[in-house]
Amino acid sequence: MNADQRIPLMQTQETCMAERWYETGAEQITAIDSHAHVFVRGLPLAPQRRHAPDYDATLDAYAGHLLANGVSHAVLVQPSFLGTDNRFFIDVMRRYPLRFRGVAVVDCSVSDAGLGSLDRSGVVGMRLNLIGLPIPDLRAPDWQRLFARVNALGWHVEVHRQAADLRDVVEPLLEQGCTVVVDHFGRPAPQTVERDPGFRYLLSIGGTGRVWVKLSAAYRSAVNDSGVAAGARLASALIDAYTPGRLVWGSDWPHTQHQQFTDYDATRRALDRWVPDAAQREIILTGSAGELYRFG
Repeated sequence: MNADQRIPLMQTQETCMAERWYETGAEQITAIDSHAHVFVRGLPLAPQRRHAPDYDATLDAYAGHLLANGVSHAVLVQPSFLGTDNRFFIDVMRRYPLRFRGVAVVDCSVSDAGLGSLDRSGVVGMRLNLIGLPIPDLRAPDWQRLFARVNALGWHVEVHRQAADLRDVVEPLLEQGCTVVVDHFGRPAPQTVERDPGFRYLLSIGGTGRVWVKLSAAYRSAVNDSGVAAGARLASALIDAYTPGRLVWGSDWPHTQHQQFTDYDATRRALDRWVPDAAQREIILTGSAGELYRFG
């Protein structure tokens, strides 16, 4: 799909809360939510998908959470079930360019013009969401050419995969000179959490200076709970390995498939428990995310 072809932002005209949030002023970064999704029912779905929500996650609802929690800026990530059709969240960014950045899903066939259009719209990264999928040969020529073009734009590559497979995904990206962002604490297994060998690998590459980690969605590494306690242990280890300057926080709103365990307010409060030091928390919420996602 051409990134310039728009899908209507919402099915109704409920933009009041979004306008209120936008008008509070974007000059000062108070906090950045680095991981959220917006969508409505009826959008074209990817043929290959794990699930498809039966509810709407509108910009207006999201803006209400941001406003209530003092979050001034946000990063929209393309949901897996929409595939490479990024038009819906691109429309949000074009309407509110000072407030939003984006992470798109693209494949090796994307044209230079398509990448350029995404870049001009506020996209700063591409996502490799490999949950439930075979790991592609990221050293293959088509992938290498794509990563070279992504690097030329100054984008990062966001990786979503269970910790057990992180080495197989991240190492080819580092070989290619990519900046890598690892989703959701690296998705260690609930049975082992911080002892997961894949998570230990993630800690070992903190010294490269080219990897960032999202403190988000700890419930995806837990069994039937919010994962807040596990997240505190993971965050402590990540701060030691990465420093706060290469960690960012994300709400993972609307918490797809885990809505019963958390809500937006709880995810924001969780960060206070994960990172009790206020100065470190400030770096994660503003400085590190501002640098990575090019807010300024």
